Amino acid sequence: MPAFLVFRCCSMLVCRFSAGVLFMATLLVVVPSWALDAPPRSGKPAAAETPVIARDLVAAGGLRLQAQRVAKLYLQLGLGLNVPVTTKQIEQALAQTDGELVKLEPYGRRPDTQRAYARSVAAWQEMRGTVQARYNPAAAERVSQLAEELTIHAGKLAMQVESEAGTPVSRLLDLSSRLNMLAQRLARLYMLAQDGKRSQGMLVDIEQTHKEFAVGMQELVMARENSSASRDALELVRNQWVFFDTAVRQIQSKSADGKAAQHVASSSERIAESLDLVTGQYARDFSAAGRPAK
Repeated sequence: MPAFLVFRCCSMLVCRFSAGVLFMATLLVVVPSWALDAPPRSGKPAAAETPVIARDLVAAGGLRLQAQRVAKLYLQLGLGLNVPVTTKQIEQALAQTDGELVKLEPYGRRPDTQRAYARSVAAWQEMRGTVQARYNPAAAERVSQLAEELTIHAGKLAMQVESEAGTPVSRLLDLSSRLNMLAQRLARLYMLAQDGKRSQGMLVDIEQTHKEFAVGMQELVMARENSSASRDALELVRNQWVFFDTAVRQIQSKSADGKAAQHVASSSERIAESLDLVTGQYARDFSAAGRPAK
């Protein structure tokens, strides 16, 4: 079965999208300063637990995002795009992902999540070692496979954390980080196509991921739970999406070249930054909603 079909089938297990969804910077995932290091708990969260759940949702979403982003950056090295900058971005992404796994360690001791956590660690360790070695086409293919695997396992963790929160804002928090992953996946698929893997299946996978991002973005924008701050952050994402979408769609043009790939590389980083702001704002909104009124 083609890899893109496997990913879409598996993604149904880890998504919490609304009905009708097809399938689906230097960046640091915004981790609120109020995040604590207490272990996760099951059941409906008390007010004191909401910052912990928000932190864990950000961490799981960051793990899912960096899986696709690191693979994208590794492919950029193979294409010779901004090599010094890309190399630095990879180093920072590796450190960021290591930190996310540390925050999620308590889930490795829970019966309901230890398998997903262990598989996330295994996939990440292999991916980390591969991207630190000299670039080669075979390694690039393996990194893309590992990106899909890690995305699935991290998605399962995110789904478990979000289910314990069970609030509209926590759902939006998880969705915003998932959209960040989808944007990076879209950029990674574009880089694969630029590297010569321009099969019909690849083009279909690009279009499918593109559609899922568009549907999810619309859901966020229309959500009644948005605060004025989250609406402002979403407007920035919508502006960045215009540039990113324009760059990605050039893959359909026979004139697509290295300059077009450069546009995708830079715009994918900018949209990731703006989506980080949205995720961070939802995390703050979720935490504030869980605090007792004074």
